[in-house]
Amino acid sequence: MKPALSVMAASTLTLLPLVASFPLLPPFGLLMLLGWRLAREDALPVWAPLLLGLFDDLFSGQPFGSAMLFWTLAYISIDLFDARLVARDFWQDWLLATGGIAGALIFGRLVATPLAAHVETLLLLQIAVSVMLYPVAALIVAWIDRERSPA
Repeated sequence: MKPALSVMAASTLTLLPLVASFPLLPPFGLLMLLGWRLAREDALPVWAPLLLGLFDDLFSGQPFGSAMLFWTLAYISIDLFDARLVARDFWQDWLLATGGIAGALIFGRLVATPLAAHVETLLLLQIAVSVMLYPVAALIVAWIDRERSPA
């Protein structure tokens, strides 16, 4: 499976009929995108978050263009930090992913909901759930990468 297809498949997970009283589902597509970027920087071209964000916007119900912008900003900011780091381990990858996830969700909240809406608690819970699920996304990315690479 190609990296872009795995991000697109993760973005369509929001279509599953899950009953939730609080919107705590993480942005699965963003988790996979950041997982690919942090695992293999050459897996996706630099412009890929723009098109993958467009695909996610079509399925997520967020304002059109928000994932396109925020996914691209998260991807580029991780590129900038990665250029400054000499060597990384998993904890640094997790910290970089946390910044990308939190930034995309916070800015997405500012675009999608009025400022008078008090959704900060739910937003913090969604960020926490997303950050805690990043290792699972990194594990899935590593498994897909191992399966697609010749031995």
